[in-house]
Amino acid sequence: MKQEEQARIQQAFKEKVDYNELMNCTRCGFCLPSCPTYIETGKDEVHSPRGRIALMKGVVDGLIEPTDEVKRSIDMCLGCRACEPVCPSGVKFGHLLEQARDAIYQSNKQSIPAKLTRKLAFRSLFPHQNRMRNLTSLVGFYQRSGIQRAAQKTGMINILPGNLRTMEKVLPNVPKRKELNNRPQFLQAYFEKKKRVAFFAGCLMDTLFMRTNDATTKLLQYAGCEVVIPEHQGCCGALHGHSGEMKFAKEMAKKNIRVFEDEEIDYIITNAGGCGAFLHDYDYLFKDEPEWKERAAAFSAKIKDISSILIDLNFDTSELQLDEQIVTYQDSCHLKNGQRTFTEPRQLLQSIDGVKYIEMNDASRCCGSAGIYNIVESEMSMQILNYKMEQAKKTKATTIVTSNPGCLLQMKLGIEREGLTGKVEAVHIVDFLLEAYENKLEKESAN
Repeated sequence: MKQEEQARIQQAFKEKVDYNELMNCTRCGFCLPSCPTYIETGKDEVHSPRGRIALMKGVVDGLIEPTDEVKRSIDMCLGCRACEPVCPSGVKFGHLLEQARDAIYQSNKQSIPAKLTRKLAFRSLFPHQNRMRNLTSLVGFYQRSGIQRAAQKTGMINILPGNLRTMEKVLPNVPKRKELNNRPQFLQAYFEKKKRVAFFAGCLMDTLFMRTNDATTKLLQYAGCEVVIPEHQGCCGALHGHSGEMKFAKEMAKKNIRVFEDEEIDYIITNAGGCGAFLHDYDYLFKDEPEWKERAAAFSAKIKDISSILIDLNFDTSELQLDEQIVTYQDSCHLKNGQRTFTEPRQLLQSIDGVKYIEMNDASRCCGSAGIYNIVESEMSMQILNYKMEQAKKTKATTIVTSNPGCLLQMKLGIEREGLTGKVEAVHIVDFLLEAYENKLEKESAN
């Protein structure tokens, strides 16, 4: 890294990184046992929250040059925020990480391929839901046309790297383009109306995982919610915020705030832990912008995960039923550490007649998905996933439940890698709960 580039990055650190937050860290080390990269690198302090904060502060103070080694430490972080709940000083490490990445990636000279890739993903694709639908439609055509089967049979698929090749196998079946375009904007409660809520549909969730979104709104209807689904909402901006593209994250945040703020609703419901945590932090995102601060705070105050509202509405007393099976739960890092939602999913799962719930050891440790981490940091991601699958196998569960699309794909990837396909399945919690509820209805109608 050249000196002029280092100077730009150092200046950006001074301007963007919250120095008061850096000073909140007392270097106590309580965060160390909770950090997956610290553990997996053999307890290397450079890859711990405490170590990363020390590097950030050193760069801001001018004591450390922002070298490639510093950048590597920042890049290696999963952003799981497991260090936050255990920090006695309440350091918001997730915010510091986003600020550091923004300082680095907006100041360093990137290669032309890297620039084009980031521009394509962060500016030309995710902010535009119609383009997301177009891309998803191509995936659906690939799956339904026989091309996927031919690629796997002939070995053409082998041109992809190992984990991407496996990931291709575990992608959900994508709906047809007509279904992707024909999305509802309002749904009545099935029974007595208890709440009026808005649903945050997301970008990947309303395309690649559209079936799970449909299951979510159906659960809300069964629970007594009138559901508004604003047409012009968009990507939450989490992927941008976590990847050093804060300017575009803010643009998408402003769009969502505008779309939702005129709706007369009790809550904004999310079903993806990563999206929910970033939406919950919109108030922090605009803490230095007076024009948006109050609007963002009002938006963030309404964010609620689907599992939380179901518990509030006593959905766990609905006599849910499934065939007998052993179930375990993998926490979404951002649902637990960002939104502090931990007991609600477990309470719902334990309420299902026929389910034997077994808590997984280190259920709240990151699975290694972390947005696009399992693609850009494949080796570390697979190390972390290997540990996770060891813990899952010890439960003898036939079903692994989670509450975030990235976690879901990562657990499916782990099942495939372990040769457990057909013996163990990974499902999103709303799909699991809907099956349990409608199974109950079916048995009631049969009697």
